[in-house]
Amino acid sequence: MRLPDFEAWAVFAAVADTGSFTAAAEALSLSKAKVSKAVSRLEAELGTVLFHRTSRRLSLSAAGRSLVDHARRIRMDGEAAVEAARDEAVLLSGTVRIAVPMSFGLRAVAPLVAQFMALHPGILIDMHLSDARVDLVEEGFDLALRIAVLPDSSLRAIRLRPVRMYIIASPEYCARHGTPQHPADLDAHKAVHYANSSQPGVWPLIGPDGTRVLARPAPALIVNNADAALPAVFDGQCIAALPDFFCEDGLMTGRLVRLLPDWRFEPSTLSIVTPPSPHRPARVEALIAWLRKGLHAE
Repeated sequence: MRLPDFEAWAVFAAVADTGSFTAAAEALSLSKAKVSKAVSRLEAELGTVLFHRTSRRLSLSAAGRSLVDHARRIRMDGEAAVEAARDEAVLLSGTVRIAVPMSFGLRAVAPLVAQFMALHPGILIDMHLSDARVDLVEEGFDLALRIAVLPDSSLRAIRLRPVRMYIIASPEYCARHGTPQHPADLDAHKAVHYANSSQPGVWPLIGPDGTRVLARPAPALIVNNADAALPAVFDGQCIAALPDFFCEDGLMTGRLVRLLPDWRFEPSTLSIVTPPSPHRPARVEALIAWLRKGLHAE
């Protein structure tokens, strides 16, 4: 059995990511001729063209686009396997790129990262804070934290803990506008709509008997970050549906009340998500272990 040409696959990924043979050669510390020969060798083996080449532009062919994620995984697997094989007694070093939801990252993850930095001064943490979904493989992230019902995918997920969504309001809002008794009542109320939701303004609720209802409260405020919702809720301008970690302090102090406590959203989970490769550098494993401990994995 003939082994795949792993070097050619890795070179193909580098050319695709850098956009040119010259840039790939510099990134890989290879000659441009060797990079070109590796891609040509892979094209010959596959019997297809991976790039369209002109004097001004290099672009992936249709076949190249369908194969480039496989090439990236092969390259990442090789790099991770080499790093994982290093003696763990050696001081951990290098960069770990992590993507984290903005508000949760500031509240819960940033303090843990600061503690981790003190333990591992040789590791550089590159933390990307955004509520937008990132492509881990395409954008080169080592891991991401996600609060969601995760779809089936090639990514690896490590469950940390459930996250509950609460419908909340201020006591003043309820005094002025009444307290809804059924999800159908929510349509008469104004709410914060979360722009990054798959269906902004639609709240799928499940009753104690399993009944499912779609509530559609009117928009009072549209945000792409949940922290921006709280001032308007505290001020009694509207209601909101927010994860438990946003609401717990306000509920304990009485600044917030929970609406429709017998109704719930589809269960969501806080998870660490990593690229498909089973091999991870020791520095990434160390950060994952630290986050699992600090975020109270079940």
